[in-house]
Amino acid sequence: MEKHRIFTVAFSSVYPFYINKAEKKGRTKAEVDMLICWLTGYNQQELQRQIDSGNDFETFFAQVPEINPNVSKITGVICGCRVETIENELMRKIRYLDKLIDELAKGKTVEKILRK
Repeated sequence: MEKHRIFTVAFSSVYPFYINKAEKKGRTKAEVDMLICWLTGYNQQELQRQIDSGNDFETFFAQVPEINPNVSKITGVICGCRVETIENELMRKIRYLDKLIDELAKGKTVEKILRK
């Protein structure tokens, strides 16, 4: 099976769009970073190394320390698909991240986004 194009896109090329989407709605880069770190288990320095390295999404997610155990609580529709039903594991992780950023941009509190 052929890889989806998003798997080969550099995480660092999409990251500014996450920041921009959040900042347009009055949210901050720090909040975006917090969500990414919560999902992936990266700390701030590790996240910055991933951004600086230019790794694609496939490598970015392959190197995560640990996907958050509460990730199954992320539900809903993103890009026309229910995230909890996406079969491809990597695509599901990417869409989880998209969903978190979307919720932030829609004004949801960080506490609720982090499923606390």
